[in-house]
Amino acid sequence: MGLCKSRNIGVNYLTTHKDKIVSKSEVQGFYWNPAKQEIDLDCLQGVSAIINLAGTSISKRWTADNKSKIITSRLDALRTLHSALEKVDTTKIISFVSASAIGIYPNSLTKFYEEDEKGTDESFLGAVVKRWEAETDTFDHFDFPVAKIRIGLVMSAKGGALTEMAKPIHYYMGAAFGSGEQWQSWIHIADLARMFLFVIDNGLNGIYNGVGPNPVTNYKLVREIAIALDKPILLPNIPRFVLKSVLGEMSYLLFASQRVCSKKIEEEGFIFAYQNIGKTLEKIYSGDPMENGVDSVYNQEYI
Repeated sequence: MGLCKSRNIGVNYLTTHKDKIVSKSEVQGFYWNPAKQEIDLDCLQGVSAIINLAGTSISKRWTADNKSKIITSRLDALRTLHSALEKVDTTKIISFVSASAIGIYPNSLTKFYEEDEKGTDESFLGAVVKRWEAETDTFDHFDFPVAKIRIGLVMSAKGGALTEMAKPIHYYMGAAFGSGEQWQSWIHIADLARMFLFVIDNGLNGIYNGVGPNPVTNYKLVREIAIALDKPILLPNIPRFVLKSVLGEMSYLLFASQRVCSKKIEEEGFIFAYQNIGKTLEKIYSGDPMENGVDSVYNQEYI
């Protein structure tokens, strides 16, 4: 929400935890329970744009129960928002933007994916994103633009994938996964936050890749993290069967290769502040409070 605050944009957010509701002049919290289709309709008063980021994390073992939660949390959130919007005046809403994921693209070491790709990854993650986006498409009958941002690997010092990748490196246990040749399309969290607001400001609709312009291989990323942390990489690459034995089906996330293009959003005029992975990681770990204190829309359920 820091970016919104810097632009004097008031924020209404939804939370499933009543103890996390705050009420300030610039920030108002409201309760919802998507699993039960419950939502406080007051959350839509004065709202001109909606950002949907709701959904339980995919980074936990893919048991049958967790798989169900991963899918239903995303679909229930969208259905609850859709139902709410049908009960209020939406004439002042200028944009609806929903998160998606690059996991929809097929696993490939050679292809360079743009938004018009018709293929879908055959993994569980591909199936999740396909259903997620199909549910978002149900908003198309409203009069406002509807956009989907397919998010890649988010670079942030405040949790997420980077923190998990950096932990073993910090303790001299870092190594690339498998061949290390799999592509990882990344974006700095500040650029991602700016992208959501850029889509709203410009009334964009359709699909946009939420990735930076320079994807890297897993091998390159691991070594750049090690350089930024000033730690050596001492171990050989970790074989795929080892990680599968530990993480099960979820280990697919570590080996999926999606080299994704950012050209479409750039052609709309968006300029990435973070384009080089080495310099990006250097800034993240620089200790700069402005760099490490990014509070963006990525961690909120609704704005």
